Amino acid sequence: MRNSFLIVFFASCAFAAFHTDSVSSEVPKSIDASRNRLTLEILSKIPDEKLEQAIVEYVETRIAGRDKQERQIVAKLGPGIQALYITWWLEAEVNNGGFSQYYWNSAGQFADAAPAAFDYFGARQHAALMREANTIRGVESAAMQKFKVQGSIGAFSASYEESKLDPLDTRYYKLTENLSALRIARIRAHPEDFLGSP
Repeated sequence: MRNSFLIVFFASCAFAAFHTDSVSSEVPKSIDASRNRLTLEILSKIPDEKLEQAIVEYVETRIAGRDKQERQIVAKLGPGIQALYITWWLEAEVNNGGFSQYYWNSAGQFADAAPAAFDYFGARQHAALMREANTIRGVESAAMQKFKVQGSIGAFSASYEESKLDPLDTRYYKLTENLSALRIARIRAHPEDFLGSP
């Protein structure tokens, strides 16, 4: 579903493996419906360690087969679902290959919304760093476009050499906020923001 290169191959495999070990294998059968809808009852039955993944899976089922409409589909979802999806994919991309990978891949289309998404969860350190990353990327946007147009793995690798985002990667990895804990706490406190239907 995501526009990724070989550098994220292993992360994709891990995600696929998690998908096959679905939420329904560890919680009551009624939770399997979380792929098609999210209700207060369903959310309350999903254990914390599977909660974020269940919501991401829900969004993925909404997008399935319509990758080019991803941004429009996500924009129609509830505020909590949007914020979780945006921050979850940013975290996955940056942890796997840094901010350069994030902006290169399709998750980067949400970069403008990411600071507010982090703020939604009270992740102030993440939001501030994301604003800084967006500023840097804005300055180097034209230079990165020449690599993007090539659309090759070589161009992707070369873009790392020219980008000024690398120091932000190191800072991101040292942030002290527990993003997952913040997201789970918000979902539990405001489940109404995370409801969705088929």
